[in-house]
Amino acid sequence: MDPLLEASLAIRIHAFAALTALGIGVVQLLGVKGTTMHRGLGYVWVLAMATVAVSSFWIHEIDQLAGFSLIHVLSVYVLVTLPPAVMAARAGQVVRHRYMMRGMFFFGLLLAGAFTFLPGRMMYQIVLGG
Repeated sequence: MDPLLEASLAIRIHAFAALTALGIGVVQLLGVKGTTMHRGLGYVWVLAMATVAVSSFWIHEIDQLAGFSLIHVLSVYVLVTLPPAVMAARAGQVVRHRYMMRGMFFFGLLLAGAFTFLPGRMMYQIVLGG
C-alpha cells in the first residue's frame, strides 16, 4: 500500500472514490432495485463516480495527448452520462437508467480500472508486487 499512501492527493482521492464506487456498485447490481436503500446508495455511487471522473483530470502518469490519455475519455463518458442516468431513474425510465448505470459501472469503472493493473502502474505494483 506504500505507493498509494505516498501518491499525490489526487491519486489517493481517485483510488478511494473508485474503491467506494466499486463496492457500492456490486451491492447495487446484486441488490433489490427501487428501494430506499437502492436510491440512497445510488446517490452515494453517483457522487463517488463523479469524484473518480473529476479527480482523473489531475492524474497525468500516462501522457498520450497534452498530459491526458485515452483513459480520460472514459472520465468524460461518466461525467456526461451521470446526469441523464439519474434523471431517467427519477422519470421512471427504468430500462434507460439500468442501461446507463451498468454501462458506467462496466466501462467507466471496471474497464478503466483494468488499465491500472498494467505493468508499471501503481495498482499493478500494489496488488501484484511488480
